[in-house]
Amino acid sequence: MSQVQWSSRVGHVLAAAGSAIGLGAIWKFPYVTATNGGGAFLLMFLLFSFTLGVAVQVGETLLGSHSQRGVLGAFHQLVGPKWRWMGYMGILCGFFIYSFYSVVGGWTVGYAALAIGGELNHGDAAALTALFGGYVSDPIWPVLTHLIFAGLTWWFVQGGLQQGVERALRWMMPALFLMMLLLVLTGLSMPGAMAGVRQFLLPDFGHLTGQGVLDALGLAFFSLSIGLGVHTTYGAYLPSSDGVVRSGVWVVTLASLISVLAGLMIFPVLASTGIDPTAGPGLTFMTMPAVFQHLPLGQGLAVIFFLLLLVAALSSSISMLEHLVRFTTEEWGWNRRGACRTLTLLIMACGIPVSLSFGPWAEYTLFGKTLFDLLDYLTSNLMMPLFGLVLTLLLGWKLGARMVPEDLAPLPRACLLWCWRLVAPLLIAGILVRGLL
Repeated sequence: MSQVQWSSRVGHVLAAAGSAIGLGAIWKFPYVTATNGGGAFLLMFLLFSFTLGVAVQVGETLLGSHSQRGVLGAFHQLVGPKWRWMGYMGILCGFFIYSFYSVVGGWTVGYAALAIGGELNHGDAAALTALFGGYVSDPIWPVLTHLIFAGLTWWFVQGGLQQGVERALRWMMPALFLMMLLLVLTGLSMPGAMAGVRQFLLPDFGHLTGQGVLDALGLAFFSLSIGLGVHTTYGAYLPSSDGVVRSGVWVVTLASLISVLAGLMIFPVLASTGIDPTAGPGLTFMTMPAVFQHLPLGQGLAVIFFLLLLVAALSSSISMLEHLVRFTTEEWGWNRRGACRTLTLLIMACGIPVSLSFGPWAEYTLFGKTLFDLLDYLTSNLMMPLFGLVLTLLLGWKLGARMVPEDLAPLPRACLLWCWRLVAPLLIAGILVRGLL
């Protein structure tokens, strides 16, 4: 039985949404959407988020709230000891993601420092692209900022659930939302910005391929932090399962809203500056400095933006470290502070070769992928979908109606069970097949 709980349901929603927002909405969503053509991809992403996304997020949370255990203990208690491997896979997936995500989080630290030094004070697209390439391929600075980012995550999580995790996210999320609104309005005022808006919002299904549909499905999975058990960990801190479905809808709504704002923040700038929309993981870092050239006190706002991007990144890394800490304290009997310290040191060590894979170690590949790309592929295309597939099949065909909260009306209850039993497994199987081909 979990002894520590959220101080309110709002705290749980903000934490769960924060995990999704930092991990996918601002960093990954814009460049994947740009690569797949914009509007039609956005429509498919939202469709999958509010069907598959809600069903799996709610299912993960219910495992935690029913069992009051972390992901390993939840499968053991509710499904049986032979299913503990599912919990181990969720923990390993979380560790892998945190190992490369901490490197990306470190980029926000580095860019905040560059903004403070005034090195981002120009709007030349080629120069901004070259600056990013030079930064991530440097053998020292991105490693150092990765270590700083992991240390910041440790600082918040070691403070405990309410005084560390929940307190931090209560101010992080509103601040990020307000700053994004300001930047969206600024981007819309740039010359040629409306062409980017049209590309982002107006569906053109002629540019949407079957691969794009599967990418939208996979991104919905990744951007909501489902498929690794984080929401089971957060669900274990809830006093009951009442209201879990309503909270799940709120989590998906907030994460989707931030994704749309991120698109409105990026696409107008792409159209105005001519930066390549397929630039990849560094797209946000290359486009946003151009916005600040159109603002009074642009350098100060650039500093604020990259600090808030750091906040968004921390909201996800906090959830991943909490996920790992819950596992080690519950299963291995570690104390919280010792678990935070040991896990952070492991992440720091594992993140160093990931960072170097952008520079000195870029030539070392496995299956044609750098270490960063390999970890991203394994987690996004294989481990998270496999976790989600088995989870929904267990929820739909083994655990069944007893997992559905009693406060849910008959029609939503039937829809949720139908999604667990048929819709979600079929869709998730599509991600797995795509990943294996």
